[in-house]
Amino acid sequence: MPADQYCYLRPGVRELLQEGTLFSRGEKRTTRFSFADALLELGGERQDVVVLNADVSRGMGTYTFADKYPERAFNLGISEQNMIAMAAGMAHSGLVPFVATYAVFATLRGLDMIRNSVCYTRANVKFGCGHAGITPAEDGATHQGQEDLNVMRAMPHMTVIAPADEGSTRSAVRAAAAHVGPVYLSLTKEPLPLLYDDTFPFAIGRAVTVRTGSDATIVANRDMVAQALLAAELAAQEGLSVRVLDCHTVKPLDSDAILRAAAETGAVVTAEDNVLAGGLGSAVAELLIEERPVPLRRIGVPDTFLQSGPYLKLLERYGMSPRHILEAVRTVVKQKAAH
Repeated sequence: MPADQYCYLRPGVRELLQEGTLFSRGEKRTTRFSFADALLELGGERQDVVVLNADVSRGMGTYTFADKYPERAFNLGISEQNMIAMAAGMAHSGLVPFVATYAVFATLRGLDMIRNSVCYTRANVKFGCGHAGITPAEDGATHQGQEDLNVMRAMPHMTVIAPADEGSTRSAVRAAAAHVGPVYLSLTKEPLPLLYDDTFPFAIGRAVTVRTGSDATIVANRDMVAQALLAAELAAQEGLSVRVLDCHTVKPLDSDAILRAAAETGAVVTAEDNVLAGGLGSAVAELLIEERPVPLRRIGVPDTFLQSGPYLKLLERYGMSPRHILEAVRTVVKQKAAH
């Protein structure tokens, strides 16, 4: 493919990226509600799909499933540990339970049950967790799920997915339902731009090149894919050709796609809305240091709890905006040239 070629974007998105108006003018939707929409469709197709929530059916949008299929919807109240253990039992009884709550409550309060009741027994439980990363921006540190990807990546047998927009979220829900084994879906509170058209080739464990390029690669997931694309456009204004990989599956990591990008562009930046220790950037760094060392920089949540404030302003304040990603791209390109 020629350099700087976009792939799978909806009509008009490229123009918004080039203008820098993706967030101000583009159509947006929170992926937690896209998850709920996909569950509602699945409920009509599969009688084994059940939905459990911990008193957040409005916050996650899963009340729509409960309204239509009340016999397959269960509100456990503010009792995440009980909910997850119950989901494990349902899974071992042949059902396909989807657990819906916020990322901090599932991955931290319910971690014991995720580890021992779900992952240890390989229970076929699916987690749809909203408010991931710093996307619940104004809600503050208690609700910003900035650790969910690294915590879930550490769990044996867990598949970890962080989709970037509405369409890829719907595809991820269907893929999770078809997959046998525990799956964690990391979803947002902040509405994200609708990026992809219907040809987006979602598959668990397969990163997707959404922008080609030859000078460097940005590997991103969830809400940071949009930021990476904006950064690539800023880089283009400086004559840099930057590839963007939507690495929606953190585990299993698409090693082939990342190694190919490293070989072809010679420089890599990772961008994630998650603490840097143990997340996407760590996974990519671990792979490259063993298989193909190239200049690498990681963009993500620093070692701190973030303040409350508007989402885009928090990205800027904590070094995760497109201009910070661009600076990382400049750095790795210079390091590549120096070798």
